[in-house]
Order: sequence, then C-alpha cells, then structure tokens
Amino acid sequence: MTTIAIIGAGQGLGAAVARRFGREGFPVALIARTREKLARLSDDLRSQGINARGYVADVQDRTSLIRALESAADELGSIEVLQYSPVPRKEFMHPVLETTVDELSSAIEFSVLGPVTAVQQVLPGMVEHGRGTILFVNGSSAATPNGDVAGTSIAFAGESAYGSMLHEALAPRDIHVGQLIIPGAIGGGDPLYAPDSLADRLWTIHTDRGPFRVTVGISDQ
Repeated sequence: MTTIAIIGAGQGLGAAVARRFGREGFPVALIARTREKLARLSDDLRSQGINARGYVADVQDRTSLIRALESAADELGSIEVLQYSPVPRKEFMHPVLETTVDELSSAIEFSVLGPVTAVQQVLPGMVEHGRGTILFVNGSSAATPNGDVAGTSIAFAGESAYGSMLHEALAPRDIHVGQLIIPGAIGGGDPLYAPDSLADRLWTIHTDRGPFRVTVGISDQ
C-alpha cells in the first residue's frame, strides 16, 4: 500500500484532501506542529473509515520533518503522494521595506528548505516504485510578487522555481510535480475555493498529470 503525506495538515484543505485521497484507498499521513490538533483530525478521519495517522513535525526543523516522513512510510506504507501546503506564518507577511533579513531567512527555510527536505526524503521511494506525485499548494504571490507580503512572495518564488525544475527533471521517471495556485480565501464562500473543490483539483492534478502550474479561477475559464 502507498500513502499520501500532507505536510501542513489542518481542518480545512488538509482534511478535505485526506478525505478525497482516502476515498480512493490511500492511507493518509497528517503532518503538522500541534499534536492535539493532529489527534482530533486523525480521529475524525478514522471515524469516516479513512486510515489516517498524525505525525508531529515543524517544517523549519528538518530533523523532525525527516523523522515524521520516515515514521509515516514505516507505519502506513511508502509515500506515493507528497503534498506540501503549510500555511505561511504572519512574520513572513510584512511589506517589503519592513522585511528584515531574519524574517526573510525564516520564510525561505519554511517555503524552500522545508520542501527540499521533504522531497529528498520521499523521492527514493517514488523512484523505486516507478511512480509518484509531488504537490505544492501556494497563494497568488507565488506567481505574482506582492510587496505587501514580501517574505512569502520571495520564498514562494523559490518554491515555485524548485517545483518547476523538479517537474521537468522527474517527468521521465513517471513522477509528476504539480503546483496549485489558490488566489482567494479557502472556505471564504466562493465555491471554487471550498476545501472539497480544491481537494478535487489536487486529485485531478495527481491523476491527469498535466502542466506544472494550475491556477484556480484562471484554469477554470
């Protein structure tokens, strides 16, 4: 059995993706910082018949992230799908003239070094199985820099570049890398941004293996 690992799992999009992939038979590894929230989420998913387990890790603590992914693979099965979607922290969202070196360094660690760490951990298993999907989920600043949220804009740009290069490099190995850009508030009332709708989009990215970037709204026109 192969597994989906959701890094940054929460009650919104993470739970919806867990349900969507869980319905298709995937065991689900939920990775986030807060043990209590993970316990509630995994219990809720198991009550719906989904094989889900929580693993505590901070994406800025590479050792804890590697350990969580190792444990998930050992307990649930080799990771076939990796989703990297932690919500950026408030200190990454200052205007460009107010963004400090330390804040930018932290944002890059969060949005660039974190995904690189996760990908390097799961990629050998995907290569061994001859298949896999890596999903990046970002806001609009990943595609269009926004000076009001400079740290996230700069770090997301790096994450996007990394993902795009992976997309090209891994396609010959039947490993798909895709990015979903969400330019609106998740669960804010627009049906396009409802968690279940976005989870369906991520499932389609996994199964259809199209271009690297899909943007909600633009790609729906």
